[in-house]
Amino acid sequence: MRVVAETRPDVVLLDVEIPGDEVTETVGRIRELSPHSGIIILSMYDGPHLLTRLLSAGIRGYLLKSVHRHELISAVRSVHEEPSRLVLAVSRSSLARVEAPSAGVLSEKELEVLQLAAQALSNNQIARRLGLAEATVKRHMRNIFVKLNAASRIDAVNKALAASLIPPQSRGGED
Repeated sequence: MRVVAETRPDVVLLDVEIPGDEVTETVGRIRELSPHSGIIILSMYDGPHLLTRLLSAGIRGYLLKSVHRHELISAVRSVHEEPSRLVLAVSRSSLARVEAPSAGVLSEKELEVLQLAAQALSNNQIARRLGLAEATVKRHMRNIFVKLNAASRIDAVNKALAASLIPPQSRGGED
């Protein structure tokens, strides 16, 4: 944690078996100390439950320790160069059993951010409106994408509207 706080790395490789806190707590602490850092988990465990929890915590990659060196290097580059990309190297059966958390798990702040995104506000505009750092808004959007299994802002808004998470007037852009 000290190194993350001091260096604010672009990418953090984290072994799921790291001593100390439970890995999802460690991921949360890293997200707080360095919100822009992309976190890639290395694991021997190929089960959907841990993967689902870690995706909800905001990781950007989950790789089995059996990946080849070139796949690991590619994943690090991908997470560094493409902030919206999620890199997974797990079995098909595990991925098929991963369920995105239900839409009801959006936090109050995530709902606020999504309502403003529905009004076509930029991350910067949302941050100023809510008194947050832009990196915090980006983290909320990333969490929304994972929780709603959305590919884009528009997809997230459409899924939220379909699930009645946000009112239809949020889309109007009254500002």
